[in-house]
Amino acid sequence: MKTLVTGVIGSDTHIVGNRILSMALEQAGYKVITLGALTPAADFIKAAVETNADAIMVSSLYGQGELDCRGFRDLCVEAGLDRILLYVGGNLVVGKTPWPEVEKRFLEMGFDRAAPPGARIETVVEWLNRDFAAREQGLQRAGV
Repeated sequence: MKTLVTGVIGSDTHIVGNRILSMALEQAGYKVITLGALTPAADFIKAAVETNADAIMVSSLYGQGELDCRGFRDLCVEAGLDRILLYVGGNLVVGKTPWPEVEKRFLEMGFDRAAPPGARIETVVEWLNRDFAAREQGLQRAGV
């Protein structure tokens, strides 16, 4: 069973969507470690190390995700989590930036997937299943 660490990063208190996602991920067969709201980046990393997690899923709904997630992949690498799957989702930036541009920023920051506001849970579960299968076949990400 794959282990996922979820939480809401930074000073964000928007927890309802993250709770719904965590429950759906458990129903899909994943072990979910839920950190809750107001979670510093370092706490995600610590939890992933302690639980030998396979993925970290970061939520941010207050528009400051880009600031809160800077250097996240580097923190993972420093902690020995070079190959951990990183997802981010929500209202990640302030303003009306087109989603493809927002997604590109987060992929360039080292995230494997970025989910837009309103992304369907089924889509996220499908991504996880495909990305884990690709990792097992030695690929970085499905479709790559």
